[in-house]
Amino acid sequence: MKTFLVVDDSAVVRKIARRMLEGWSFSVEEAGNGAEALGACDGLMPDGILLDWNMPLMSGLEFLEQLRRQDHGRATRVIFCTTLNDAANIAHALSAGADEYIMKPFDEDILREKLVQVGLLDGEPI
Repeated sequence: MKTFLVVDDSAVVRKIARRMLEGWSFSVEEAGNGAEALGACDGLMPDGILLDWNMPLMSGLEFLEQLRRQDHGRATRVIFCTTLNDAANIAHALSAGADEYIMKPFDEDILREKLVQVGLLDGEPI
């Protein structure tokens, strides 16, 4: 079973994403900020991470930069999920190592398409 880590300071967003991911047979863990997420990755590196940008203690971008510096953190697929939608933020996230980028609010079709694109779900992109 593939594993997924949902990192967002909103419990509602984590719950919605968890429900979608579990529906596609992922085993899902949650973290409320980047520091918690790093701790979770020390235990078991997930196959995928859904990552918010603006969080307390450690932003999503800071987390991603630290994750990608780790040898075991390079293979994990990271999808940024945020309200920051300008081209500069998207370019910054992708250059820091994000595999994809989706905007909040998102729905099941959008998340599924991104998972297919990064190779975590079988199927054709919508």
